[in-house]
Order: sequence, then structure tokens, then C-alpha cells
Amino acid sequence: MTTPSSADAPVPWRDRGAAVADRVEDLLGRMTREEKVAQLSGIWLLAADSGEMAPMLHESGPDISWEDTIVDGLGQLTRPFGTSPVEVEHGLRILAERQTQVRAANRFALPAQVHEECLTGLNAWGATIYPTPVSWAATFDPDLVERMGEQIGALMARLGIHQGLAPVLDVARDLRWGRVEETMGEDPFLVGTMASAYVRGLQSAGVVATLKHFLGYSASRGGRNLAPVGMGVRELHDVMLPPFEMALRAGARSVMNAYTDIDGVPSAADPTLLTTLLRDVLGFEGTVAADYFSVAFLHSLHAMAADLAEAAGLALEAGIDVELPTVDAYGPALLEALSDGRVDEKVVDRALRRVLRQKCELGLLEPDWAPAPVRPVDLDPPEARELALDMARRSVVLLANDGALPLPPSSRVALVGPNADTGEAMLGCYSFPMHVLAHHPGTPPGLAIPTLREALSTAYDVVHERGCAVGVPGRAEDDAADPEAELEAAVAAARGADVCVAVLGDRAGLFGKGTSGEGCDAPDLHLPGRQEELLERLLDTGTPVVAVLLVGRPYDLSAYADRLAAVVCGFFLGEEGATAVAEVLSGRTNPSGRLPVSFPSAGSTQPSTYLASPLAQRSAVTALDPTPLFPFGHGLGYDRATWRGVELGSGASWPTDGEAVVRVELSNDSGRDVSEVVQVYLHDCAASVVRPVQRLVAAVRVDLAPGERRRVDLRLHADLTSFTGRDHVRIVEPGAVELRVGRSSADHEAVLRLTLAGPGRSVGPDRVLEPVVTHEAL
Repeated sequence: MTTPSSADAPVPWRDRGAAVADRVEDLLGRMTREEKVAQLSGIWLLAADSGEMAPMLHESGPDISWEDTIVDGLGQLTRPFGTSPVEVEHGLRILAERQTQVRAANRFALPAQVHEECLTGLNAWGATIYPTPVSWAATFDPDLVERMGEQIGALMARLGIHQGLAPVLDVARDLRWGRVEETMGEDPFLVGTMASAYVRGLQSAGVVATLKHFLGYSASRGGRNLAPVGMGVRELHDVMLPPFEMALRAGARSVMNAYTDIDGVPSAADPTLLTTLLRDVLGFEGTVAADYFSVAFLHSLHAMAADLAEAAGLALEAGIDVELPTVDAYGPALLEALSDGRVDEKVVDRALRRVLRQKCELGLLEPDWAPAPVRPVDLDPPEARELALDMARRSVVLLANDGALPLPPSSRVALVGPNADTGEAMLGCYSFPMHVLAHHPGTPPGLAIPTLREALSTAYDVVHERGCAVGVPGRAEDDAADPEAELEAAVAAARGADVCVAVLGDRAGLFGKGTSGEGCDAPDLHLPGRQEELLERLLDTGTPVVAVLLVGRPYDLSAYADRLAAVVCGFFLGEEGATAVAEVLSGRTNPSGRLPVSFPSAGSTQPSTYLASPLAQRSAVTALDPTPLFPFGHGLGYDRATWRGVELGSGASWPTDGEAVVRVELSNDSGRDVSEVVQVYLHDCAASVVRPVQRLVAAVRVDLAPGERRRVDLRLHADLTSFTGRDHVRIVEPGAVELRVGRSSADHEAVLRLTLAGPGRSVGPDRVLEPVVTHEAL
């Protein structure tokens, strides 16, 4: 037997059997400074008609060719499918060619890591469009969200995409903010639960999930995009951070920084956030990707860096590993700063280790790596459409109903409103039609998106009139030739009908080109345009009016609520949203969605959230009443579960290091399927710092067939009561607490009084973050 010579041994970084860290260290040691820097940025190849999908898009990047850019390698390819409408086989062919060119150009034959947006499904022409994240939260069904993540991840993997820029974990704080539609609501436990499910699903296919936006982005002042954040440590750690902790516990492999600054320090230049908190405290070992242009923004928007070289140094020092979407600061500017000593090469090596580790884990360091084959791929298969429909069904919220719904089968229906006959009414700002096709007028959406008129006309005698436009500022194509005549036609249709269904709400867009979406912040919470005028005129006819809201955020309906026959809400429900709404209106589906964000009432002020302390709620010391019109967790059904009992399955003494058990019995005494969401809220009777009056600590959806009876046990560890104390250490504090159990934050079936008994103790990121839930049929 002969022994292989050292010449036959594999190069260490190519050795599949070697430890990842050893492979990375060997490869890093072989790289020149130019090759190192090349791995830390991406390239966004744009066509001339790509439009302004992001501010400063066409001003970014050094003026060098593709060939010159990739000569030393390339970190990432940005959105090859999500930039312009491209047939899938053509897109696969172009991507394969680009990857071949990248590998051929660099000494190590390393391909680029490919990323895409995937907030409402893969952002590609013709791919399944799911409901927006605020709708995911309205389902209160993490298993369903995980199934969606699995489907999205599997599709991305088939197309050779390695990383998805989702989910968004920002907790909604101000409903005027345009990106409320991208959040999963106003409660950190709900956001974390849904985000963790999505992460598990997406990453089951080997795709990297990217958590956005670390940290505090959604609390920008005045609800204005990118505005400064005024927030103390306690709010940051008790409201904004827990969803990230939960999703990191689920295995998320990438994090994206926030654009905003907190107390004068932009997240992109804050080592306290991106290194001390994220890595040293939370133990994160993946990559931190810059939100698009945020490194350059340190110079151009925040005026914190004198030039791009200084911006690169600040971002690397803070902990941003990859500059996206294209080469700005992490290119010639960074190389110049390295040469003259303004940036220490150690921070480049630190970022590179993380980048190469992820590439190694994705298989991109293997010599036999190959791009995805060019083949037909169904981007919107029947099983995906059915899943999109299931999600839409579970997320539609019936807010109010005086008996007008379900609509009787023989009803003459006046279907009016700007969202009644357009598929765009179902789509969020990160769906491909609204995000990309807005820059390609006349291009079809690439898949079927039924309108509510089409869906409802199959079962009812429908007369349709638009009535008015949504009211997008400057959107001339929405203006009627005679707005008054259009409004009058809708009123006449309502007078001649048994019931009027008014389909109102938003049109998603980007940077002022919509009423909801990124950069589409609202000055107030009145329905946009002339929609309130239309609603008033319809109510004056005396015909029962059912309002259907297809929206990205809640609006103030308090002036109309007691006059409307019913109110139905769908938060940008995706490609099958119209089918789901029509099923709810007709009674074929029993509505079961619950509000992940409160609907405001007259006199409420923004920011306002159900996570309010006593003095942030109604009181005698102010004339303003922030009590919501429809509270967090609210949602009705045509038939509902019967609550048979709520009790403690453990004693009233809750050890500060132990568990309390809440036991709920439900039955279905109706003749149709029902679905209840059991919600458990914690109330701290007295604490060492001011706390919200209540906050969600457990929620579970329970589906019941006719005649079924079920018991649910929720085991709540005392860690779930923890909060940031006066010395900024997270603690479990002994004392009296209540567990409020019921249908919503304002509808409690029972209040269970307990005492947290034992010594106070500090807890960290390893604390219990979720309850344990078990079901038993009775």
C-alpha cells in the first residue's frame, strides 16, 4: 500500500472534510487585499428602464464595467430575477452566464452569493404572491406561515438563489409609517412567533433568511421613513429586540441593519448594536448585510462620514460585513482607505471570515459547484396558489357585523369603491407588480390576480361603479374624466341595491407613489383621497353599507362605524385575496382572522399602541382618548367557539424560576367549522419600572369541527414575565400578576391572579421565549 504524497493532498480550503473555520482561514490567507474587498459587496445590474426602485439607485456605484468589477471576485449578485420582468428560463440562463463569468474571472473560481427579496413570496415575474406580513400575523397561525416559508425557500433554491431579504421584524409603533404593511403587527411576541416560523420554513430549503431591520427602525419620529428614532434602552430591549431574539433562536443566518439613527448614532455605524449586542450578547455568528445604500448614506444622508472611505471604515468597525445592493463604499474607496491607513485591514478580515463561512456553508467553495440548470420552473404552481388562498382565508378579519353578513344568496349588490375591480388592491409594495412592474407600464403581472368584482359576480347580481380613485398623490391615470359623475354613479348604484359593498383602502407603492409602502408615509389616518366623501354619500342612501378595507395599515373609521352594516378588513391579501374575501362575504368561509394592529378611534394620537402604560391610556389628566375602535387581537366570526372554562392547571403561586399552567376548554356547538384564537395577556400589578398594562405572552389558534370539544394547556415559564429593570438588566421580579385570558386584548374570558414567588433573578438571551402548548380532544 502506498501513501499519498503531500502533492496529492487537497488544498485545505477545498477539503470538504476539513472544519469550516480551517477552510475559511486558509482561503483568507491566500487572498490579496483586492480579493478580500471584492467579497464584501454585491453588484446590481440594472437595465435603463429599471426605474427608481430605491432612492439614489442610479447614482450609486463607481463607474467601472462588469468585467473590471469582477476581476478579483464578487461577493453577491443582487436581484437577478427581481429587477425586471424576465421569463424564468431566460433568467436562469443569464444567471448561469454571470456566475460562470464570475468564477472564471477570479483565481479561486468562487461564485457569487445570490439574493432576492421574498417578503410576499419570491419577488420575481410570475411567482406566487402571498399576503403581506401583517396578514401573516392576522392568521395567528405560525404553522401556516412556516409552510409558506418552505414553499418560498424551495422555489428560491431551485433557481440558484442563496439568500432572501426577509422577514421584517420591526414592531409597528406609528400607524402613519408607510411600512406598517411589512410588519407583523404591534406586539413583539406575535412578531417573533411569526418571524421564527418564516425563518424555519425558508431555511429548511438551505436558503439564508435575513432579519430586518436591526434595530428600532419602525419607531422613527412622526412615522416618517428614515427619520431619527427617539427611544430609551428599555423600550429598545423590551419591545424591539425580542422578535430578533426569537428569530435568531430559530436559526436565522443573516441580519440587516436599520437605516435610522438612535440618539444620533445610525445603526450602520453603531458597534454597540451590531457587535456588542448582536454578537457578544446574543451570540450571532452569521453575516450582517447592509440595507441598500446604508453604508453610503452615512456620508450622503446622515452626514456622519466625510466621504465614502470614512463611511466604509465606520460600517466595518460597527460590524457590517456585506455592502448591498452594489459597490459603493466597499470598493475603490475602501481600498484607498486601507492603503493610507484610515481603515485597519483587521476589520476587513473579520467581515471576510463571516462572508466566507457562509459561502462555505452554502457549498459555494466546492470545486464541483455549478449554477442552477436552465429548465422550466413553474413559479406559481397549484399547491402554492392553494396555500396563498389558505393564508388569505385565515387572515381576513371581520371587524363588525350587524347581521348583514353573510350576504343572502339572492342579494342585488352594488359593488363600489376604488379597490373593487383591480388586482392591485390585493398586493403589497414588495410584490413584483407593485415593486417592479410599476416601472414597466403595460407589462402584464405574469399570473392571475382575480379582482373582488370577478370573484363576487360568480354568486351575486353585481352592479359595479368605482365611485372615486384611491387617491395616490400625482397618479393622473386614476383620475376620472368627470369625478362628480363617477361619484354620483356609485351613489345611484347603491340606491338601487339591496346592499352596498364599498371596497376602500390603499394602493401600495414606493417612495410617494402609493398610499402605503416604503416611503409612503401618511400625514394622518383618514382614508386617502375622496374615499370618506364617497362613504358618507353611500351611507346617506339608506342602503345597508358593508365596508371592505383592502389596506396596508388601519384607518380611523370612528365617524362611520356605528352606521356601517359590517366591516371586513384584509391587509393586502395576495393573489387569491379576492377569492378569500368573496368567500367571507358569502359565508362560504367563516372569518377567523384577528387584528395584529389596533384600529384607532377619533381623538387617538399617533404613535399609539395597545402596549401602553396606565398614563398612556384613557385618563382624567388629558382630553385625548387613545382607546382603539377595534383592539389588538379582535376579530369576529359568523359562528364562534364556546368557552367552557378557564383555570389554572397549577397553583396560584408561580415560582420565579418555574411554570404556570393555563387550561382552557372550548367546544363548537354550531353546525359549521369554527376557529378560535386563545390569547393570554400578562398584567403586572406593580413593578419597579413603568410597564404596559398588558402584553401578549401566549396565543394559540384552535380549530374545531361541529360538535368537537378540546382542552388546551399553555405552560408559561416565569421567564416570559421578564423585563428590563432599573439598572438595564433583564429581570424576573416577584410580586402579584394577572393572566388575562380571552378573545382579544379587550375581551377577557377570565382573569387569573397569581403571585410570582421566590427570589428575583436576572435572565439573559438563553431565557425561555415561548410557551409550551398541548391540545387534548375531550
